[in-house]
Amino acid sequence: MFITGLGTAAPSTCYTQRQCWEALQASAQFHRLNERSRAVLRKVLTGNNGIATRHLAFNDLTEAFDLTPDALHARFARTAPALAADAARRALDEAETLPRDIDAILVSTCTGYLCPGLTSYVGERLGLRPDVLTLDLVGQGCGAAVPNLRTADALLSSGRCKRVLSACVEVCSAAFYLDDDIGVLVSACLFGDGAGAAVLSNAPGRRRSVKWLSSGSLLNPVDRDLLRFEQRAGMLRNILAPQVPSVAAEHVGKVFRDTLDRHGMDRDSIAGWILHPGGRDVLQAVRAELGLSDHHVRWSAEVLKNYGNVSSPSVFFVLESTLSDSVPGGYWWLSSFGAGFSCHGALLEVQ
Repeated sequence: MFITGLGTAAPSTCYTQRQCWEALQASAQFHRLNERSRAVLRKVLTGNNGIATRHLAFNDLTEAFDLTPDALHARFARTAPALAADAARRALDEAETLPRDIDAILVSTCTGYLCPGLTSYVGERLGLRPDVLTLDLVGQGCGAAVPNLRTADALLSSGRCKRVLSACVEVCSAAFYLDDDIGVLVSACLFGDGAGAAVLSNAPGRRRSVKWLSSGSLLNPVDRDLLRFEQRAGMLRNILAPQVPSVAAEHVGKVFRDTLDRHGMDRDSIAGWILHPGGRDVLQAVRAELGLSDHHVRWSAEVLKNYGNVSSPSVFFVLESTLSDSVPGGYWWLSSFGAGFSCHGALLEVQ
């Protein structure tokens, strides 16, 4: 399988962490929090947490504090189809592929729910054929990109499809929640909105060749409660335990080593690193586990700085940045991880 086109999209409204802090202080919800919680928010939003700006689907930051199920769902329903379609159009343009030539569309999300699913709305916006195969993949969290792409690979390998459109979209601002739990507070300071998409086929495109060689996954339900959504008062509430950086790093290392061992390869075989920027501490833990330098993870750090953690589309943003930065060809490693606790990786060959 080859990635022949890649596209990303984010809301046009972009806010600094300082702007978020100022808006938060002016909100009624902030003053309902205890003193410790307010101190945590101040430290994260005004300190060096690796994030400078986030793109959020608010016309004004005061909208962030309309915390009702109806308002949050409306934000997801309004924003997710538009972002996914924008990213998909860019991927189609780069692949020089017409919408009518797409045989299947896969869309992953975890920050909202629509029925019919996002594939219906995105397919309509793009003008896909009525007989297009649609698969909505819901609930795989920040790690969803690699399972999505593995499914596309299976469709292409089966001969059922010639061209597949894969997309991940998250409206994290539709899963905003505030209470005195530290994980909830950090989540409010960490996540942004965005979408990523790729056009996939069994033949390379005209641009830089990105070939999917192999992949691996690890699912560890024992650690499920460290990172997941729960429903609280009709809204999504993120559970984010302090152990997440170390657990993520451990799982990333295992999937990486197991996959490369199957090919008789090691870390020195890898020329490019596409790592999910789950947060400053997460990225640092993964970097240390893989024995990498800050230089190796600079594209992930740059995406985190400019967008925050946009959940499942994050690796699309990092891959796009890495490809545009003229990184040497060879074998690249792509890693995504998240709720489950799940971890996924893919070995790419780039020319």
